Amino acid sequence: MPLFGELFLSEVLKKPVFDPKGEDLGRVKDVSIVRGEPLPKVDFIIIGKKGTFYKVPWADLSLFNKRIISTKLQSGSLEPYEYNEEDLLAVRDLLDKQIVDANGVKVVRVNDIKLEGYEADAVLIAVDVGMRGILRRLGVEKGGEDFYRLFRATLPYNLISWNYIQPLQPKLSAIALTVPRQMMSELHPADLADLISRFSHGEGAKFIENLDSETAAETLSELETEAQSAMIKDMEAGKAAEILEEMPPDEAADIIHDLPPEKARTILEQLEKDTASDIQELLGHEGDTAGGIMTTEFITCPEGLALSEVVRKFKADAPEMETVYYIYGTDAEGKLTGVISLRELLLGAPEMCLSDVMETKLKTVAPETDEMEVAKLISKYNLVALPVVDAEGYLLGVVTIDDIVDRILPPEAKRKRRTV
Repeated sequence: MPLFGELFLSEVLKKPVFDPKGEDLGRVKDVSIVRGEPLPKVDFIIIGKKGTFYKVPWADLSLFNKRIISTKLQSGSLEPYEYNEEDLLAVRDLLDKQIVDANGVKVVRVNDIKLEGYEADAVLIAVDVGMRGILRRLGVEKGGEDFYRLFRATLPYNLISWNYIQPLQPKLSAIALTVPRQMMSELHPADLADLISRFSHGEGAKFIENLDSETAAETLSELETEAQSAMIKDMEAGKAAEILEEMPPDEAADIIHDLPPEKARTILEQLEKDTASDIQELLGHEGDTAGGIMTTEFITCPEGLALSEVVRKFKADAPEMETVYYIYGTDAEGKLTGVISLRELLLGAPEMCLSDVMETKLKTVAPETDEMEVAKLISKYNLVALPVVDAEGYLLGVVTIDDIVDRILPPEAKRKRRTV
C-alpha cells in the first residue's frame, strides 16, 4: 500500500498498529531498509507489545500514514522478530549517526528520515540534519515554528537527498556522503583529517580509499601515527602502497613500523623498489636517533657542476619532494663535500661552479646520534636541515627542522594532529 503523500520516520514511531478488526497489535519500534530502485525502500516494520517484537512485511500493511497504521494481519498470524546485525534498521542504524558534509567541511547528525510513497513502496528520499528534525522527534515542531515566527523568521528545512548518501551497512557509527573525488581533493588535508577523526579506524580507511593517492597521503600526514597505521592496516595492500608512495619516506617508515609484520611485508613488496629500499633503511635505525627521524629525500650535485645546471637539477627533482632547504655537493666518489642554500644558489652567477660558492665547513651527525643532540646542533647553528653521514662520509639523509619540531617540542606546542 503506498504512502499517502510524504512523512518523517519520527511521525510514525511509537504509533499503534491495528489489525482489520481494530485491535491494537503493538507500537512501531523500527523499520527495516533494503536496496530498492531508484531509492532504498521499507521492507518491513517492527512492532513491539509487552516486551515481544513482531515483524510486519510492507506488503501486509493496508494503511501507513501519520494518523493511522493498519495491517491485513491478525495477532495470531504475526511473525516474531529477533534483532540481528544482518538487517539494516532505520532507528538503530541511521538515526543519530554522523554524516560527513564535504560541502560544508563538517559533520552533521541524522535527526530524522523522510519517507515518500513510490508506486507500491515507501522509499527513503532524504535525511533531516537540521533543527526541525530534533524538534519533530521531541514533538514540538509546531512550537518551534511559532517561536521563529515571533522573530519574523521561518524554521528552515535542512535535508540531504538520499542520492548523496553512500551505500549503507548495519551498525555503522558514521555515514559518508557520496561526493566527486575532485570535490574531496579540493578540500584542505587538515579539513579532511578533521572529518576522518570522527570515524572509527575502519570507516576512516574506507573514506581515505575513496581519495586520490596524493590527497590521501596529505590527509594521513595530518593524523597521529597510531591512527595512520590503524587505517593503513585496514586497507587493501595495493591501495596502501599507492598512498605510502606519495608520502615522505620517513613518515611512511613510521607507519610501516607500527603495522603487523605480515601486513608490513605485504605492503613493502608492492612498493617501488627505490621507495621500499629507503623505507627499509630508515626502519633499521632506532626511532630516537638521527637515522630514525631523518628523511632520505635530498638533492645532491657534483661539486664541479655550474650553478645553472644545479638550478636545472633542482627544478627537476624538487617537485617530488616534501621540503628542500639545501643542495649538497659531492666529490667524484659521491661523498659529501659541501652545502649551498637555495638563496645562495639563486643569487650566484650561473657560470660559477658549485664548489666555488658552497659552504665546506659542514655540521653533520652520524645516524646513531641522539635526537636531542641533533636538536641542539640545529638550534645552535640556526640550521633548517642537518646532514646525516656514515663513517665514510656518504650522505644518508637529512634531519629537517620540521622533524625536530614534531619530535622534540611538547605536545601542546606542536602542530595539533588529529587522533581517531
